[in-house]
Amino acid sequence: MNKIILAIGVSLTLGLSSCDVLEEVAGSVLAPTDSTSTPSLTNGEVISGLKEALNVGIKNSVNLTSVTDGFMKNNDIRLPFPVEADKVKQKALDWGLDGQVQKFELTLNRAAEEATKEALPIFKNAILGMSVQDGFAILNGGDGAATKFLENKTNSALITAFSPKVEAAISKVKLTDIWEPIISKYNTAMTFTGGDKINPDLNQYVTEKAISGLFHMVALEENKIRKDPLARVTDILQKVFGSIGQ
Repeated sequence: MNKIILAIGVSLTLGLSSCDVLEEVAGSVLAPTDSTSTPSLTNGEVISGLKEALNVGIKNSVNLTSVTDGFMKNNDIRLPFPVEADKVKQKALDWGLDGQVQKFELTLNRAAEEATKEALPIFKNAILGMSVQDGFAILNGGDGAATKFLENKTNSALITAFSPKVEAAISKVKLTDIWEPIISKYNTAMTFTGGDKINPDLNQYVTEKAISGLFHMVALEENKIRKDPLARVTDILQKVFGSIGQ
């Protein structure tokens, strides 16, 4: 009889212990997860998110700059009369050539607007070559990091692509027809006064300003995605850029 009671006691003890273990396991499996935790990002997600951000940024930037008045009516990137030739501008205004000066500045901007149409495939090619190291450096690099990456990767190619386009645009709008009378009259005056003659390279000037203006716009688009959740128009953008600082 004592043996039977002992056996029953042992069975109950083991049964209760087993229940405790099962409850502990179930609790650990079924316990609610911390809803505030951010899922870790894979390398692939980081690269995909950054490529998506750059593709959105470059497309928006090129669309904004490569249209009529894309440069001319944007005070942040508008091409002014070349600083190196500012005294030429002042002389031209003194001589009553206001209309020529305005037309000259307009055609500078038209040339820049035409040139930026060449940028999209160059940017896309650079984005395709982004490495994992590039991706994390850009993600954690703060404002403008993606734009800086693009600038380092594409500046030479953009100059090569923009220069003939600018030259053709300058020729198309007959910019030299406007420039030459102004610069010729100025240089003639300098001959008599002994001042320095000026002949800035308009092609180089427009090319450099067009590229600078385009990168300015890309940076604005990038920083918008970094700071404004509403600008993260896809799930991957929301996941990748939503992880920053969390």
